[in-house]
Amino acid sequence: MSSESVRVVVRCRPLNDREKAESPEAVLSVEPQLCQCSIRRPGGQGDPPKQFTFDGAYSGEHSTERLYNDTVCPLVEGVTEGYNGTIFAYGQTGSGKSFTMQGVSEPEAQRGVIPRAFEHVFGPSSQTKNTKFLVRACFLEIYNEDIRDLLGNDTKQRLELDTGNPSCEQHTE
Repeated sequence: MSSESVRVVVRCRPLNDREKAESPEAVLSVEPQLCQCSIRRPGGQGDPPKQFTFDGAYSGEHSTERLYNDTVCPLVEGVTEGYNGTIFAYGQTGSGKSFTMQGVSEPEAQRGVIPRAFEHVFGPSSQTKNTKFLVRACFLEIYNEDIRDLLGNDTKQRLELDTGNPSCEQHTE
């Protein structure tokens, strides 16, 4: 990964059983070495695929652990050194955002980015002497132009769009 301020990484989840039953032909291929995804039109055998290039590309066969180590870990390291960091998960419903961000507890390789980042931040900080950390975390859902704070007391409450700082949970360690 380069040292750019903004990086765009794509993770394509595998087809689920329903999708495989509906259409057994794969229309998406991921080439991680080239950081590319190719999409072909279903049934369009003669049409060339559309190719998209990113700063990183991961297929459904790649674990969240690998994605974290390659792309998120350097960001979290920067955060522990005092730099701001943001992970923005974007995609249509069912595309795998929650799986990537929250994950599942088993197998451990598929724990999500959020639990890994918290472990990364609070693991070393709990062992550091004479150092204080201030962590502000926002976990927002933006859906159909509605914004909800997923760390707030009422996760169903819609937030108003404000050009100032968002209200974030603050934790000190």
